[in-house]
Amino acid sequence: MIQPLQIIPTETSPVPQRPLLGVTAPRGFLASGVHCGLRKKRPDLALVISESLAATACVYTTNKVQAAPIIVTRENMSSNEGWARAIIINAGNANACTGTQGLRDAKLMAQSVANELNINDDEVIVSSTGVIGQALPIRTILSGVPLVTEALTHDGGASAAYAIQTTDTTLKQSVRRMTWMGRCYTIGGMAKGSGMIHPNMATTLGFITTDAGISPEDLQLCLKAATEQSFNRITVDGDTSTNDMITAMANGASGLKLPPEAIRAFQQGLTEVLIDLARQVASDGEGANRLITVRVTSAKSEAEALQVARTIASSPLVKTAVHGADANWGRIIAAAGRAGVDMDPELAEIRINDLPLLEPGYRSNFDEEEASRRLSEDEVVIRVDLGSGASEATTWTCDLTADYIRINASYRS
Repeated sequence: MIQPLQIIPTETSPVPQRPLLGVTAPRGFLASGVHCGLRKKRPDLALVISESLAATACVYTTNKVQAAPIIVTRENMSSNEGWARAIIINAGNANACTGTQGLRDAKLMAQSVANELNINDDEVIVSSTGVIGQALPIRTILSGVPLVTEALTHDGGASAAYAIQTTDTTLKQSVRRMTWMGRCYTIGGMAKGSGMIHPNMATTLGFITTDAGISPEDLQLCLKAATEQSFNRITVDGDTSTNDMITAMANGASGLKLPPEAIRAFQQGLTEVLIDLARQVASDGEGANRLITVRVTSAKSEAEALQVARTIASSPLVKTAVHGADANWGRIIAAAGRAGVDMDPELAEIRINDLPLLEPGYRSNFDEEEASRRLSEDEVVIRVDLGSGASEATTWTCDLTADYIRINASYRS
């Protein structure tokens, strides 16, 4: 079960601090989150910086409609050859579908941060989240850049994580301590996301930092592979955003330059951080009460297992059945059957939190009350065994509730 942070804002402390979590866990990183006026009260502007030039990697939304910050960040990453110093993120406005003015505004955000930090414009990553199709109140943001810069601290990760939220109800942070040949380094991260969550790319905003030394090329390969195992395996509502992006920065402040033989271990640690964040995003889906893990086993290939798992996880009927604690395994087998994968349904087995609901030959004999009890747990694990191979895959989603409709029916209100 994921234990979410409890956000209890006060006038003197806008967000509770949890030590050693988030983007400021690695050495050589500072972060902050402030209120600049994009939203009525909540913090809405975040900044993450590395004290030295950092190898940087990004993966972006595959949506054909891409927000201005995505376009500007792509340009900066091409210009800086994978080396950056800062990430500026605003909430409350996506700066998407805003045309030429939106591009100018995104560039102004980078320029303003660069001026404050005395670095090059292309060393700044720009990210935005919020309502699509509204002009960015750029003067408001520019007035906030000096504030968010002045607020930078080595323990400001939680403040930054709070400032990037939209409909999120929990902070999403993670950290892993790693060792190589007796030398220690750290990977930390934060993310936001509750709605418009679905593969492909990353389906959210995520920011990863590490004090390990690694080349931009190796970091890009590791980030892409880790994203495929994490953020590309979650879904809340079947929608991907115009602003989805995951960024990773590695500044080498630990003094450890990873040799080629250490890259695999680094990638595993990075994947664990991203899976942790991705699970937190799925668990905090808009209106959700339960995290749903869908694990498909005994498939002919991992690709087929993933296709079946994604289809089940995306099914509104499955998600609503979990919400109602209804052990309607027919919805699960029906979703598996329409996944476009060659399967023999009479070989299939279905379990809910280890309780068998369906056994080969369409045999089903289970205790309805016990099934309902298990479906009422905070995390529901749906396991589907296809009985046709040795491959498996896992995805994560959440139950679908009436609150999802309520939240999204009044999103701009």
